[in-house]
Amino acid sequence: MDFNHFLNAHLLDPAKGGIRLWEEMTAQAMAADRLGYRGVSIPEHHLINILLIPSPLQFAVHLAARTSRVELVTAIAVLTIRDMRVLAGEVVMAQALTGGRLVLGVGRGAFRWELERLGVPFGEVKARFEDSLALLQALLTREEVAWDSPFYRFDALTVMPRPEHPLRLMVATMAPEGIEAAARAGYHVQTTPLSSSHAVLKGQVDAFHRGATGQNRLMLQRGLYLAESEAEAEAILDLAHAYYDRFENLWSGPGLVDRGIIRAIPRAQTREELRDSLLICRTGEMIDRLSVYAELGIDEVIVSSNFGQDNDRTLAMMERFAAEVMPQLTGLKRAA
Repeated sequence: MDFNHFLNAHLLDPAKGGIRLWEEMTAQAMAADRLGYRGVSIPEHHLINILLIPSPLQFAVHLAARTSRVELVTAIAVLTIRDMRVLAGEVVMAQALTGGRLVLGVGRGAFRWELERLGVPFGEVKARFEDSLALLQALLTREEVAWDSPFYRFDALTVMPRPEHPLRLMVATMAPEGIEAAARAGYHVQTTPLSSSHAVLKGQVDAFHRGATGQNRLMLQRGLYLAESEAEAEAILDLAHAYYDRFENLWSGPGLVDRGIIRAIPRAQTREELRDSLLICRTGEMIDRLSVYAELGIDEVIVSSNFGQDNDRTLAMMERFAAEVMPQLTGLKRAA
């Protein structure tokens, strides 16, 4: 099993500003490169103050100049808000400028509030994504592509220049049927149970293995923090509970946003229920719980560890995790 560091670009205090925010994300990526993480994952969101990287390909190129070996994973680039003819050329350019280290993770978009403000009717998101993915794949692998669908209609054209590095393409999806279909189509898959139970996670993993071709990888994003003490674990859990009050507002709630700031709305899930879902714990428990993921057949854990703590604390956590946890689990695989 491998580990990937997720760049949780949260602007919980708008006074921090984008310059400092992205400097901190750069510092985390550089630490991941030095500490032996397989990759870093770059989110994409617009108009809101969490996960705030509006251009993941641009940020991947920025990070390529400051790191030497980590994979640079878009997690995820939102296809439904883009023209695939433009995106295909941007992907070719980013793959070249990152030296072939790009992993293009794609998805339909997480938040209805965000998609609809970008002009995408929520009711057509699934169909638009499936059409866009098929078109993007065609544009990147075939020279002459014509298209006629409800979303695109054009005569034959060729994206230039042509790709010179093999492109690894990953589909992000949470529904078991979507996971199985993506795996069967040969795509790498990223999924997450968010703050749901282990049973939900296991259902997602089982769906991947039903569809897997043997060449594709399963990447699981998890809320995870390696605490130095029980007191620190409790403090981080408080931050996580407050963060999910914001996240759920857009994920499944009313979508209340004030000048870009997501309101915190109390959820039904209790603090203790959230504790059972997330991995916020000390070294022994962390190794035991992640070992279960390796036994399930998860190839790579995307470590989502910023719940609102300061950047120095995140960097220190990354150091501990790399020293105390990763050596015990890296390379561990599902039993045959």
